[in-house]
Parts: sequence; structure tokens; C-alpha cells
Amino acid sequence: MSDYSIRALDASTWDAFARLAEKHKGGGFGCWCTWFHTREGRPEGEMGRPWKERLVREGNAHAALVFDDDTAVAWAQYGSPAELPRIHHRKEYDATGGDEPPDYRITCIFVDRDYRRKGVAGVALRGALELIAHAGGGVVEGYPQDTHGKKISATFLYNTTRSLYEQTGFAYDRPKGKNHCVMRRTVSAAEKTHRSS
Repeated sequence: MSDYSIRALDASTWDAFARLAEKHKGGGFGCWCTWFHTREGRPEGEMGRPWKERLVREGNAHAALVFDDDTAVAWAQYGSPAELPRIHHRKEYDATGGDEPPDYRITCIFVDRDYRRKGVAGVALRGALELIAHAGGGVVEGYPQDTHGKKISATFLYNTTRSLYEQTGFAYDRPKGKNHCVMRRTVSAAEKTHRSS
């Protein structure tokens, strides 16, 4: 496997993110990874790339970008529930949850088609946890597909699989919708002396 590096999505990495998203017509469903974001403050008619770029440049969108040399090949979007309030099956999620809301949600993991089935999704997920640790840590939730061992098209695996989350230290919390579930993990704050650039 190549040596991948993790960089935060921000103004300095926007162009690399945009190239990856454009290669795939705006990401998996063409939304530029904005579906989960709040609509509050969005200028009327501004959607897709312009809205995502505004969120990134204003510091209101977070993701771990996986780089192969200088090329972004994957991302894992994360953020607070206030930043990412929209999740699928929200009514069921609210009705069945009894715990405090998480500090962070991981809502979307996307991998370049040329890098799929090479473990890059796991690199992205671990990268998000690393950035969350550097931001102070906390309770993290993800909402992967519970495939029950069946093969599913990568198009529908917008947040990967339960097994990948389990391999990354998450615990199963409850079902959500027909084929998804809630996974939770507590991430400790990273020590300042070990912070990577």
C-alpha cells in the first residue's frame, strides 16, 4: 500500500478536494458533500460547489482528506451535530436514542474510484478520528451500512460498512433505517506534543 497522508479540509486543501469531487461529478451523489450540512446561512440558490467552498473557507466544514503524494484520493466528512444536523432516518434516530448527542458525527466517506477496495476508506476514517483527537476528542458517531456480509455497490456505501467501523474501535449502538446503524466511539484528546502538522 502507498504511503498516504492526512490533511484537514481547509482553504489550503480546497483545490485538491475540488479536483477529486469534480472527477466524480461532485462526489457520490453530486452534492459536493453538502447534504448533511445545515441550511442555515445558505444564500438563496447557492448549492453544490459554491456552497461547499463557502462553508470550507468560513471554517464550517470539516473533513480528513487522504492524499497520495499531492493528490486527494478520499475524504471522511466529520463535524458537530450543529454543523451536520441532517442525517438519514432522523425521526427514528431521535425516537430510539436515549444518550446525550455525540460531540462529532462522521457522515460521509468517499474514495476515488481508482483507489477503492485498497483500504483507503479505513485510512480516511482513522484520519477523521486523528483530527478529532487534535481538536479535543469526544464522543463520535458514524452511521454505516449494516451489510450483514453481503456485497453492496460502492455507490450506496456513502459511509462504508459496520465492519470497518468495528475494526476502527467503534461499538454498535442501535439500528437506523432498514440497512444502517449507529456506531459510537469515544476519542481521547491528543497530547499537544504529539500533534502532527
